[in-house]
Amino acid sequence: MSKFKRKIKVGSQEISTASLPDIVFMLLFFFMVTTVMRETSVKVAQKMPGATEVKKLERKSLVSYIYIGKPRQNFQSIYGTEPRIQLNDAFAKVSDIRDYVTSEREKRDENERPLMTTSLKVDQFTKMGVIVDVKQELRKASALKINYSTRKVTEIEK
Repeated sequence: MSKFKRKIKVGSQEISTASLPDIVFMLLFFFMVTTVMRETSVKVAQKMPGATEVKKLERKSLVSYIYIGKPRQNFQSIYGTEPRIQLNDAFAKVSDIRDYVTSEREKRDENERPLMTTSLKVDQFTKMGVIVDVKQELRKASALKINYSTRKVTEIEK
């Protein structure tokens, strides 16, 4: 009769790392697909006014944004504390709005131009005079579809 010895395993088993590159590339691909790059960096203070009746925009790709508010803390030494207008990534004057609307129209397809919307993202503490000036300039540029951005107010906040 022969004797069989039992093999005693010492230590723990090693974990296979063969699938690790697959997992890393899958995560990388997931984050590349789901991440949205910020188009503009907002340089003005933005505390949106509240509203109870809020409606979402259908196609955000057809929206051009105009930001109005006090410059942020790091820009106040240069631009002061009065409300300023921001178009894309730069501060602008009211007279620059017509050129901005024209350039935004040129970026779009011919059949999408009538569907374009101009969204005003205005700080709630901004005086109405600046907004009226912007609206007058938008009328001159034939940008008549205007949206006011706001945040939804719940019953508790009222």
